[in-house]
Amino acid sequence: MKSLSSAAIRQMWLDFWKSKGHSVEPSANLVPVNDPTLLWINSGVATLKKYFDGSVIPENPRITNAQKSIRTNDIENVGKTARHHTMFEMLGNFSIGDYFRDEAIEWGFELLTSPEWFAFPKEKLYMTYYPEDKDSYNRWISLGVEPDHLIPLEENFWEIGAGPSGPDTEIFFDRGEDFDPENIGIRLLEEDLENDRYIEIWNIVLSQFNADPEVPRSEYKELPNKNIDTGAGLERLAAIFQGAKTNFETDLFMPIINEVETLSGKTYDPDGDNMSFKVIADHIRALSFAIGDGALPGNEGRGYVLRRLLRRAVMHGRRLGITDAFLYKLVPTVGRIMESYYPEVLEKRDFIEKIVKREEETFARTIDAGTGHLEDLLADLKDAGKDTLDGKDIFKLYDTYGFPVELTEELAEDAGYKIDHAGFKAAMKEQQDRARAAVVKGGSMGMQNETLAGITEPSEFVYYVDSLESTLSVIVVDNERSEVVSEGQALLVFDKTPFYAEMGGQVADHGVIKNEKGDIVAKVTDVQKAPNGQALHTVEVLASLATGTKYSLEIDKDRRFSVEKNHTATHLLHAALHHVIGEHATQAGSLNEEGFLRFDFTHFEAVTAEELRQLETEVNEQIWNAIAVQTVETDVDKAKEMGAMALFGEKYGKVVRVVTIGDYSVELCGGTHVSNTSEIGLFKIVKEEGIGSGTRRILAVTGKEAFQAFRDREDALKTVAQTLKVPQMDQVPNKVNSLNEQVRELQKENAELKEKAAAAQAGDVFKDVKESSGVRYIATQVEVADAGALRTFADNWKQKDYSDVLVLVASIGEKVNVLVASKSKNIHAGNTIKALAPIVAGRGGGKPDMAMAGGSDASKMADLLAAVPEQF
Repeated sequence: MKSLSSAAIRQMWLDFWKSKGHSVEPSANLVPVNDPTLLWINSGVATLKKYFDGSVIPENPRITNAQKSIRTNDIENVGKTARHHTMFEMLGNFSIGDYFRDEAIEWGFELLTSPEWFAFPKEKLYMTYYPEDKDSYNRWISLGVEPDHLIPLEENFWEIGAGPSGPDTEIFFDRGEDFDPENIGIRLLEEDLENDRYIEIWNIVLSQFNADPEVPRSEYKELPNKNIDTGAGLERLAAIFQGAKTNFETDLFMPIINEVETLSGKTYDPDGDNMSFKVIADHIRALSFAIGDGALPGNEGRGYVLRRLLRRAVMHGRRLGITDAFLYKLVPTVGRIMESYYPEVLEKRDFIEKIVKREEETFARTIDAGTGHLEDLLADLKDAGKDTLDGKDIFKLYDTYGFPVELTEELAEDAGYKIDHAGFKAAMKEQQDRARAAVVKGGSMGMQNETLAGITEPSEFVYYVDSLESTLSVIVVDNERSEVVSEGQALLVFDKTPFYAEMGGQVADHGVIKNEKGDIVAKVTDVQKAPNGQALHTVEVLASLATGTKYSLEIDKDRRFSVEKNHTATHLLHAALHHVIGEHATQAGSLNEEGFLRFDFTHFEAVTAEELRQLETEVNEQIWNAIAVQTVETDVDKAKEMGAMALFGEKYGKVVRVVTIGDYSVELCGGTHVSNTSEIGLFKIVKEEGIGSGTRRILAVTGKEAFQAFRDREDALKTVAQTLKVPQMDQVPNKVNSLNEQVRELQKENAELKEKAAAAQAGDVFKDVKESSGVRYIATQVEVADAGALRTFADNWKQKDYSDVLVLVASIGEKVNVLVASKSKNIHAGNTIKALAPIVAGRGGGKPDMAMAGGSDASKMADLLAAVPEQF
């Protein structure tokens, strides 16, 4: 067999399919664009769904790709098995209504077995197929595959809810008897048993039906256009070509593992306990790529996934003896491994390292808190005379503090305690069920719309024209083509149009359609792209319309101009964000409406007030400089030479439009813009907020709306000035500062009075000293205004030898506050208050010398005080 590097395997795959007329689709961003059904891009086909469901017709129906992907439904198995990964590469070839079963299987077999390509020994390959799919069986036989190498399996049918579905045929490589110690043989495949001998390397999905959950599979309707969707794992192929025992002993992971060996001083043993090395190598790959693609660690969604991966890797680093931040040091190694196809990791190395290191340092503090929490749990077990750590507590350590269950188990067993594994698994399942319930439903792909996909009449969008004469070529009513429509709603296609179809964050134009007499016959309420790219006008029909007839199409000019001002302002804001916050602050979505603009961008913390002020100033300076906005059409390579910035997740055709605003902003953009920045008039940020882990949002207004925003704030300031009785608004800050100073003085005076009152009360309180089991204690109810006064009591008590223990209880508002202070080495204030607080329906804790608790049952304060002697 050949020996191939991972880079060579990837390139050979792409070259083979290019030789069969396929276009190479670049690997898309890991963060899905406009797809709420996915948390991550999780397969090669995930970014091509628009082609498979027919909402967009590709220029070339034959596509191939190498797609970076993330799956996180089985994180716990990463490191335990030979092939589980969070981030992996899926190699794929796809046919959108072009070739089907015969070519897909024939070419797949050619790629795998031809000496020119992968050159696998034919006798090492086995194929599974759907039992009712006799056509695939016969096709494999026709290529010379032996019948005993073809295994029927009922599971070989691919479907996810409604939409494209069909049988699939999987290809396995036999690694031999060395990986089959019990000599089970082909039954491993036939009975679908977990094994390391027969490795699935490729799945060919024959997408030929529209799945419908309401009917049996036998009644699924054939797709108008049959498709091919395949996926081959690069990591698995690399393991086979490089003779590796597992995926981790390949050139995709070993350089990272070697670096971890250097950092830890430990040696990786392929046959020994190497889980920690594998977890670290896998997780830092996922972190590097995901952060490079704009996702950031956080407390929810994909941010939570990244935080969990990082914390799991850090804990495994500790198991190897690495106590300092170290993951960030592995980022350059990941980048060098993948540089030939994914240069972005090294290009964004500094930013990725910064985020990873920052998160590691934060987690180091969290570990200390988690360790303290575990110690408290074990102390409670000891006090209760129990020997098993509850599963829910283990899960809290795992979920909140990032402790792997095996680490908790190790620390607990070292202290002589058992682990409630069943309880932990139950708590884990509850969380997984909640996560599944929170996933947005909607299936993998939509149903193909044959009517819209069948519209092939050409349509041209004419830029910067308010109205034009055009011929109506297509009418669609109730998903059926028609020659005439006289009422209701319809979809229309014209041979040319001035109406902008919603795209790239810019909303669609509105307007009217007039007949030759100048009468309005329809109102345009929306414009979207048809599958073949035509502008599809949604209209409210007012009078009869007929295909082949000429009409006057007129857009709402005022609406368009307002949208253009906001769209151009987003380009200025994007550039300003790079200058003020950093190059990592890239666009993650936008909306350019008539009355406002919304701009989402990647950033790891809230934008400060000063930064927002700088952004506003910089954008307005570009407006006041009256810079010409120019647009040129060119190809993508020329656009990149011009320094054009491609927007997040966008796909661009052969010809692109480059929008330049002087030397300040250069972006690829198909939208419409003002001709000069001065036309924007004014720019005002009205809100900045977080919308998810690592993503911020700015809402802003321009022109008249910006003026109104300033006017509203001026009116608010006038109201404040009148309330404060100052004649001029510019005197408001001084007046407010003066009043704040007065408030501070009064608060200080009030605190002093409270302290004197507490001291006077303390004189009486500290006289009532009792004794129990040789412990001198004071336990009493006091009248105080807040919990701070209780601390003042404790501070005064510490100054002299009044007693060994102080217990104070107070009713403050609707709550009960309890304080325990101790000078005795044998009395732990935190443990004492844990025992007392439940009496007043409360809970709390603290340090050995002082602890506080809150409760809700004031009627039981006397019972609490009576229970104090029982604690000694």
